[in-house]
Amino acid sequence: MCRLAVRCGLLALLLGAWPALSSDKEGTQRRQWTLEKCERYKTAWLTLVSRRGIADLGPQFLESHDAFIASGCTTRADVCPRSARELDVANAMVIAAMNAGAASTFPPFACR
Repeated sequence: MCRLAVRCGLLALLLGAWPALSSDKEGTQRRQWTLEKCERYKTAWLTLVSRRGIADLGPQFLESHDAFIASGCTTRADVCPRSARELDVANAMVIAAMNAGAASTFPPFACR
C-alpha cells in the first residue's frame, strides 16, 4: 500500500509540474521565434537601407526604429512615420516582415 501511495504521489507531482514544464518550453520557443523574426527583420532593414538610403528619414523615425531593433524587437511599437517617405519605408518594412514569416503587427510602426 505504501509503495502505491508513493507512486501515486510521484505521479501527482509529475502531472502537476507538467503544465509548468510545457509552458516554459513554449515560452522559450516564443522567445526564440521572436529573436529569429528580429534577425530577419533587421536583415530586411539593412537591405532596404542599402538600396534606398536614409535620405528624407527624420532623426526621430531612425532613432525609434534603431531602438526597436536594438531591443531585440521587443519594445513597444512607437515608430511613427510622419512624411510620405517614412510611410513608404514603413509600408515596405511591413511587407518585408510578412515575407520573412512575421505577422504584419510585428513591425514597430504606430502613431499615438
